[in-house]
Amino acid sequence: MNERAETSRTAVLGGGAWGTALALAALRAGQSVSLWARDAEMCAAIGRGENPRYLPGIAFDTGIAATTDLGAALGGTDCVLAVTPAQSLRAVLREVKPHMPAGIPLVLCAKGIERETGALLSSIVAEILPDNPVAVLSGPSFAADVARGLPTAVVVAARDDALAMDLATRFSAQNLRCYASDDITGVELGGALKNVFAIAAGAVVGAELGASAQAAMVTRGFVELRRLGAAFGARPETLMGLSGLGDMMLSCSSTQSRNFAYGAALGRGEPLEGRPLAEGVPTAAIAARLAAEHAVDAPIISAVAALLNGAVTIDQAVEALMTRPLKHENEI
Repeated sequence: MNERAETSRTAVLGGGAWGTALALAALRAGQSVSLWARDAEMCAAIGRGENPRYLPGIAFDTGIAATTDLGAALGGTDCVLAVTPAQSLRAVLREVKPHMPAGIPLVLCAKGIERETGALLSSIVAEILPDNPVAVLSGPSFAADVARGLPTAVVVAARDDALAMDLATRFSAQNLRCYASDDITGVELGGALKNVFAIAAGAVVGAELGASAQAAMVTRGFVELRRLGAAFGARPETLMGLSGLGDMMLSCSSTQSRNFAYGAALGRGEPLEGRPLAEGVPTAAIAARLAAEHAVDAPIISAVAALLNGAVTIDQAVEALMTRPLKHENEI
């Protein structure tokens, strides 16, 4: 148990798999934990120590105070984890604002770029909650692994390095190791763009293009991550770390990743309606637009965006990628 956190109270916004898993992680770190969700039935289940909709078969501690009352969830808290989908974050923060204690940090735990504006999620927090410091938690982590207490390492980033270290210490516990970073942009971009590359990797696997094609796609995708990261001022070492390369390795290789699974279904030509949320779907289009605006060569991102909007088939996307002009590999 993290002795420092014993008198701390963390509020979690979101009762899905990741929100529940992070609530459990905070509980294991010795914190008092409240969780807000819109679904009363889900809150009741979490109070009983289960979340059958999102974490089937996993029983857990009943110490989470789950509620549909936003004011009750946020009352007395000294840290808030925002675990709502990236595309609904703005609306949720507007609901949160009247109840949010000034000065306490809000930690972003979703991964994405706002589709309409191209804004990183930290910019949305700064706009709506200017009196609350923002941080980002990201890295190679599946919700089921964290919920079960399996060994996991993540990064907590904030522009204030002291805050980042404080939060990393707060949430570190047995089998959850948190590293601190002050490169919030790099951590955000790594988490958002890896979802796009996970769709690409899944499509390669679903279309049975082979392990060699999958490895090439992931490697060249990482090059595009570095290019776009550089355009936004992200540090290369951040993108080489857990929240960049590490997260790509996990998400581009397992059907536990919703984005990989979505891409695999796309590659097999299966219906996509009704599938679990894949944040890389809205992120792909805005990432392609941002790459074009910053004159960043990002053919894989562009191919995924075109594939998702029906502009090209997988065969056409592969042909376009394979017939691009040859160049030196180190032309980043």
